[in-house]
Amino acid sequence: LGEDQEGSAVGAHMQFARAAQEAKELRKQAGAWLKEMRKRAGLSQVELAARLGLKYYTFVSQVENGFGRVPSESMEVWARALGVPPAEFARQLLSYYDPHLHRLLFEVKP
Repeated sequence: LGEDQEGSAVGAHMQFARAAQEAKELRKQAGAWLKEMRKRAGLSQVELAARLGLKYYTFVSQVENGFGRVPSESMEVWARALGVPPAEFARQLLSYYDPHLHRLLFEVKP
């Protein structure tokens, strides 16, 4: 690789690392929000998992700790289990999971 190519490869790697760290932090924030919603609903992780039809509560724990995400096809079920309007629930999670798309859909004026 030439010097310019090496520099751009290193720059791209650094940009990717920053984006990965930002995504990790946003997942943690989403998890904290979900935990707050669960507590407001008066549910334990085990109780929420049961309402979601999950065999184990560990998935709920992983999501709340930022190690997983609520799958988009499951957002409505999670929202109803937590007593949150589904559109509001999805909009909030989208702000964490894909902030750029959230901005385009809900913040940018035509």
